[in-house]
Amino acid sequence: MAPREQSAVRRADIDTDAGATSASNSSARPRLEDVTARRTTESPATAADAPAAAGSRWARLGRRQKIFAGLGAVAAIALAVFGTYYFMVGRFIVSTDDAYVRANNTMIGARASGYLAKIAVSDNTEVKAGDLLFQIDDGDYMIAVDNARAKIATQEATIQRIGRQAKAQESAVEQAQAQLESARAAAKRAEADFVRQSQLSEKGFASKAIFDQSQATRDQSNASVQGAQANLDAAQAQIDVIKAQQAEAKGQLGELKTALAKAERDLSFTTIRAPIDGVFSNRLVNEGDNISVGQRLANVVPLDEVFIDANFKETQLARIRPGQPVYISVDAMKGSEIVGVVESLSPASGSVFTLLPPDNATGNFTKIVQRLPVRVRVPKAVARENLLRAGMSVEVEVDTRKSARQALARAE
Repeated sequence: MAPREQSAVRRADIDTDAGATSASNSSARPRLEDVTARRTTESPATAADAPAAAGSRWARLGRRQKIFAGLGAVAAIALAVFGTYYFMVGRFIVSTDDAYVRANNTMIGARASGYLAKIAVSDNTEVKAGDLLFQIDDGDYMIAVDNARAKIATQEATIQRIGRQAKAQESAVEQAQAQLESARAAAKRAEADFVRQSQLSEKGFASKAIFDQSQATRDQSNASVQGAQANLDAAQAQIDVIKAQQAEAKGQLGELKTALAKAERDLSFTTIRAPIDGVFSNRLVNEGDNISVGQRLANVVPLDEVFIDANFKETQLARIRPGQPVYISVDAMKGSEIVGVVESLSPASGSVFTLLPPDNATGNFTKIVQRLPVRVRVPKAVARENLLRAGMSVEVEVDTRKSARQALARAE
């Protein structure tokens, strides 16, 4: 084809395309106007159906997106609840799980030696103060008591005999006194006879023999007086001796009575009774065992007086005070909560009371947070149920709010 013809063909094609384009634009312009009008008329209905549109958007979300959205909402609610609780209550609570039920259990020991004749109660049995627990063979102790009583009876008879001797000696003193008076009267008569014979002898009316006889009689009478006086003194001294013997016998009687009391006391030790109310447990002996003095036999645990020792860190003690309420959760009693009271705080940590307390002044030092026991009182009504046993693990929470302490005081 000639170049001129080719150019004519191209021009014709361009004109044809231009015409088609103008035609298409003219046909598209009415469609855009129709869409704009349709949107204008439908806009009020779309605003009214906004919730429906949101629901449709939630419906268009995937399952995973819905789960994450729900978890986020729950987390937000939980965070709000926890924050409120912590601000109102949680920041005032001091807790520990290093806490245990305790009781002042009594160790039963033997105070007399011998063979164990009887065990009166079974293990883990409730007993009252004064109930019989053990009986030791008391044969030897009964013999000792009878021997002491026999010695006392003999000594009392001796004292009575000495008393009768004292009365007899008083009679002997009276007799000696009478003999002294008789001797004095005889001496007086002999003295008068001697004076008379002396006067007669001087005048020559009496013989020498009669004078000598009167003089001898006078001297004998004076000697008799001295002898009677000596007998009286001896009799009175014998009374003092007898009284001293009687006092000595009474002293020995007191010693024998003390020996009897000791023998009876030793006899009473063969009967071992419960010193307090509690539960009999931890028996360490059997019937027929040879028991020695001081040997441990069993324990009595007073479950009605249990308490709790909570070992708090030293950094937790700043706000703990006696009288604050304590919420107790017992591991063996899930679901039940006991409200106790802080009774006291230990004056020292447990390491201070050990046999060999630590000495941090020498060697290398590593700081370790210490724990101090806090005594928690359990309500009497709860303790009497005998559900709390010594050694149980518990968790405690101390409410350090002043309002909680006042409320507990009003409740008590």
